[in-house]
Amino acid sequence: MRKKPASQTLDPLSEVRRICLAIPETYEKEAWGGPTFRVRKGKMFVMYVDNHHGDGILGIWCAAPLGAQAMLVDLDPARFFKPPYVGVNGWIGVRLDGAVDWTEVASIIEDGYRTAVPKRSFAGLMNRANKANPPRKAKPKMTPSPRRT
Repeated sequence: MRKKPASQTLDPLSEVRRICLAIPETYEKEAWGGPTFRVRKGKMFVMYVDNHHGDGILGIWCAAPLGAQAMLVDLDPARFFKPPYVGVNGWIGVRLDGAVDWTEVASIIEDGYRTAVPKRSFAGLMNRANKANPPRKAKPKMTPSPRRT
């Protein structure tokens, strides 16, 4: 019996949901028969697709920075594609039905989020996130006081 690769043991929707909802001020909304992930006032940055209109693809459509779509599709057309409807706006399609590098998918989703949110808003969101989860300060080292004789 062949063992599935580690990436295949993860449920794709659960992983996409985990990645998207970990980003500040994002939420999930059902639209067009599938989950979409949005930030604040409804700006969508990811759409999860499972056989959308019978295309046979399990994946995501994700907002992307200028030029990323062409670069990724040229790099690996078996994993990346130009999705219908939103592809003309530079969005990238990512297949999740084969071996999946979830670190790479998370990076693509984070880039999509940054693309969807205005720069000023992004900076404010990150500042609020950092204030809510400030970095831990190192404990000061205790130095023994000199002994009196």
